[in-house]
Amino acid sequence: MATKNQGFSAMVELCNECGRETSHEVSVEIRTESKKRENAEFSREPYRVTRCQSCGQEKCQRMNNA
Repeated sequence: MATKNQGFSAMVELCNECGRETSHEVSVEIRTESKKRENAEFSREPYRVTRCQSCGQEKCQRMNNA
């Protein structure tokens, strides 16, 4: 589970690349999943995006798995 680091504005999470808990930038992005132009406006989904501030590894997780 992510925890708020008291000294920084970043989240502390486990980084699989580093093999330890590190500071991460965390954001939510709306991404279009459909490649077809006529369906693009109906295929937007929220993704949680984390980026390790030590190694730069980025991880994306779809938030709405309906």
